[in-house]
Amino acid sequence: LQVRLNTEQFDWESQPDLGTVTVAPGEAIQIRAMNALTAPAGIGIPNQRGVVLALADYGPIKGHAVSMGAGLDSDCSADGGRAAAQAATSDPQVVGVIGTTCSVAAVAAAPVISAAGVVMIGPSTVAPSLTSDLRGNAGSHYRPGFYRTANNGLYQARAVAQFAYNELGLRQVAAIDDGDPYTSGLSKAFAAEFQDLGGSATTSSIKRGDTDMVPVLTRIAADNPDGFYLPLFPAEGAYVVRQIPTVAGLEGVTVIGGASLLVPDFLAVPESEGTYLPSPVVNFASNVNEVTGKSGAALVSEYVQQYGEAPATNYLAHAYDATILLLRAIEAVAAADGEALTIDRAMLRSALTNTIRFQGIIGAISCDEFGDCGRGLIQITHHTDSSITDIAQVPVVYRFTP
Repeated sequence: LQVRLNTEQFDWESQPDLGTVTVAPGEAIQIRAMNALTAPAGIGIPNQRGVVLALADYGPIKGHAVSMGAGLDSDCSADGGRAAAQAATSDPQVVGVIGTTCSVAAVAAAPVISAAGVVMIGPSTVAPSLTSDLRGNAGSHYRPGFYRTANNGLYQARAVAQFAYNELGLRQVAAIDDGDPYTSGLSKAFAAEFQDLGGSATTSSIKRGDTDMVPVLTRIAADNPDGFYLPLFPAEGAYVVRQIPTVAGLEGVTVIGGASLLVPDFLAVPESEGTYLPSPVVNFASNVNEVTGKSGAALVSEYVQQYGEAPATNYLAHAYDATILLLRAIEAVAAADGEALTIDRAMLRSALTNTIRFQGIIGAISCDEFGDCGRGLIQITHHTDSSITDIAQVPVVYRFTP
């Protein structure tokens, strides 16, 4: 494969010295995938499979195979992210990581990955704090070497706020998060956007693993909300929607979830019917990755053929493109010395940072100085039938473009 990457624009001399990795003749280039393989596996496993499919499509780099190892379970927790990052960086040959699945794991993993000089590309980690406020200010959890093909969560918050206020006519919305960087970042950003539009918004927090939501719902009911925004994970989100009808004053309230709820487990809950669910735009069927020639439709078809089921999340293409971005950057900077390769870690970061309008399955990808490579395109679906759990069959009712 010929990699089209303009390396002439890079200022190599100004880059920090992060060391080099030498890949000996006959050895494989080492990358790792860190995803939630246990919980929420509905998001993490398709991401992991997207990496596998991309590796197969890309093939060797300058005569060297590329290995992701066995795959590391970053769970969806700080401890899981930190442990996976430590496992990945314990091998000094590892040059890049695809992951994590969840923002809370990425927050813990990023300092470890960054300190080791490794690059990390998140396909579904959307917490704004991981990159920037989209106004030129680094987020509180930003670390050099972190990138993502996922959208900055500020786009989702903006899309949901505009949809709730302008399309649904909501004026008093209660946001509930679980306190982690992903959910709290979205609830706070939504509240700020909704209030800027003229609405009123409150934020409340539960704890991951909570099952009794009546106390927090009862407190919220005193404010007479006409809507809820729930950027939660499937387990807690399901408990909330099941218990909303049991609390006086919440009859007929409109519920908008977060992208993590657009998964079969949540869609199958009868009380989830009527919920609006945002996600990244996924009309990628005709889009083609410029390096592999794989279209969105072909990727999904191959996924179904290989794994016997449809992808349970809308982040498959993001994981595939993230892997191709990493591989093409490695190929662009890897210097051949006979049959060996030398990969400069700082040059690899620069190659990713200088990605400009790379055509992936998710569309034209450009990365900014804080690692945001997502396109910011959001769709909102309306889930009305709990017997339909295929995310591709949930109708889209709203689209947002930054």
